[in-house]
Amino acid sequence: MSDDVLAFTGERFTPECVREIWYEHWHRYAFARLFAAGKRVLDAACGEGYGSALLADVAAQVVGIDIDAATIAHARARYARPRLDYACMDATRLDFPDYAFDLVVSFETLEHLAAQERLLAGFARVLSEDGVLVISSPDKRTYSELAGFHNQFHARELYREELLALLKPHFSHIRLYGQKLLFQSVLWDVERSAGAGQAEVSSASGHGAAIAAGLDYAPMYYVAVCARRELPGLPALSLFGDREESVYTHYNHEIRKNMSAGARIAELEGELAQLRARLRANADAADPRDGRLTE
Repeated sequence: MSDDVLAFTGERFTPECVREIWYEHWHRYAFARLFAAGKRVLDAACGEGYGSALLADVAAQVVGIDIDAATIAHARARYARPRLDYACMDATRLDFPDYAFDLVVSFETLEHLAAQERLLAGFARVLSEDGVLVISSPDKRTYSELAGFHNQFHARELYREELLALLKPHFSHIRLYGQKLLFQSVLWDVERSAGAGQAEVSSASGHGAAIAAGLDYAPMYYVAVCARRELPGLPALSLFGDREESVYTHYNHEIRKNMSAGARIAELEGELAQLRARLRANADAADPRDGRLTE
């Protein structure tokens, strides 16, 4: 494996990124692995290549494509392994025969392109009749409008209804998942009991609020699982985390830093109050007829 690391420009994620963006990108590929076992897989707009390599651990064959030749050269050098290949190719002009793949994944690609209809038509063409597409896209309302944020690399962001309108002409079966980094308390079956039921989820708003079923959040991203035929049984909920808990590590570091800064500010404010008191005392001693300190 090459030690070269691609510089993060904001357009292509690299596995060296930390905190929120790391969770978001790795979770998508961890989820896609559910569909990849023993399959022929296309990772369209694979970027740095880490995700194609994750899928190749379980797939029969993976091809990762990206439009940037330098990025593909990096991927080939860093992730060389059996059952995995990379090619420099425009995802909207796929140079593959019909029905060449059983699974197509394409994460955070749609919003970078104006030719979104052509992209999806190409994915549908290269998928087998019982193939599956797993594709993601940021929700325009939450990602940009509510946040007041503009991503310079995005050509056309989509609302939920627009995303579904693009997918439905090609895929009659669609399961739409919302994705968002959440602060959660999690209970899990530590015994991994056989026959455990589906996930039970609930949420509330603030102290003393009523508890409601489901995760009532506005998704930051959508991940759509699409097929021409009936989809297999899919999970109601997918969780992903890192055992080092890097977000907590950063959070705790910032809290300690802020607490230390607050203590230092209080110390300096105390010293300032003492200096002001001395100045007033000196002024009183210099002019006993007027105890006020003129400014």
